[in-house]
Amino acid sequence: MKKKLLIYAHYFYPDVASTGQLITELSTELQNDFEITVICVVPSYNGKVEEFYRRKRIFEEKYQNIKLIRVRVPEFDKKNKISRIKNIVTYFFNAIYATFKIDRQDVIFSISQPPILGGISGFIGKLINHAKFIYNIQDFNPEQSEAVSYAKSKLLLSIAKMLDKFSCSHSDMIVIVGRDMQQTLNKRFENKKVPSNIVINNWIDEKEIYPLPDKNEFVTQFREKYGLGDKFVFMYSGNIGLYYDLENIIKVIGRFKDKENVIFAFIGDGTLKQTLVNYVKENHIANIRFIPYQDKNDLIYSLNAADIHIVTNAKGIKGISVPSKIYGVMASGKPVLGILENDSEARNIIEEANCGICCEPGDYKAIYETINYFINSDINEIKEVGNNGRKLIESNYNKSNSIHKYRKLIDNLG
Repeated sequence: MKKKLLIYAHYFYPDVASTGQLITELSTELQNDFEITVICVVPSYNGKVEEFYRRKRIFEEKYQNIKLIRVRVPEFDKKNKISRIKNIVTYFFNAIYATFKIDRQDVIFSISQPPILGGISGFIGKLINHAKFIYNIQDFNPEQSEAVSYAKSKLLLSIAKMLDKFSCSHSDMIVIVGRDMQQTLNKRFENKKVPSNIVINNWIDEKEIYPLPDKNEFVTQFREKYGLGDKFVFMYSGNIGLYYDLENIIKVIGRFKDKENVIFAFIGDGTLKQTLVNYVKENHIANIRFIPYQDKNDLIYSLNAADIHIVTNAKGIKGISVPSKIYGVMASGKPVLGILENDSEARNIIEEANCGICCEPGDYKAIYETINYFINSDINEIKEVGNNGRKLIESNYNKSNSIHKYRKLIDNLG
């Protein structure tokens, strides 16, 4: 008889949040091994809720063989803290309410999104179901918010850390997504009675994302559609949010505004996008493009449209979060400009593969010099560097390796 697996996931398909895509793929790959139920929000990653999903508190749906329990949440503005908090708290209470409406579960799987409440949801689900609890920490909070001064109240930060430490203590296994994050976990518990934990890297499906020829029809169409033409393209693809120092990096990029043969493309959306757009307008920069999120089926074309990919985290994020975009970039066989702290997980992977050049966050002189180096490098040498990343994805950081580790973990628990 299959084990019953309950997953608390703030977002799920069709929402484009990276954690939502991760949980969608994980659930899909495990659906024949376990009887899976996912409790998530109604589609609302862009802050809007369709009229249909405002009618009831709970919506039961199916995604392939996965049972979805979608819970109603209010609309929100990503730039407004209060509306975001209201949305998150509503999800939390409705998710717990929904837990009482389903059959008893054997294993609870919860991720660290939404911050703090993701872990608390898993703990409560464990109590309700007398089940085992796996806590998947994608980002350590409140450490992440503290690192970029998103939250400043010492009291609130202390309470939040205490609550998440409580969730860690009451889990049966913690899954973290980087080796550097083990150091943060150890620090939380001062190396005493550290909960059982395992590192399982996030992934990209290397069969869906792979290198394409320069003249591929759809890559060419993408370049033409967004005004990239035959220029040398630096690309940032993902969340344009708080944890990446993009508001300062774009000032470095702005110093290349007279390079007519170079384009800097930002694909995605987030709380800082308008700040970047305003900077470009105020400084009359013509070689920066802002491109919307791409459908998952088109991701292969957008990633292949770059010559260099920028992967960045703000200073202080080491050991707290791993930018999962690194796997897609490497799978596409493109070189990386990594703006990442020394010995952080993503930087270690780049250096292990020898697929790019890394700078320390905040070292804007080095970032400028590295961009300049890439612009003036031999294109064939650059391509070979990118191929190194593809090779490491195929051998070490592929989807099947990570999924197998999750399958084995859930099988052996309990």
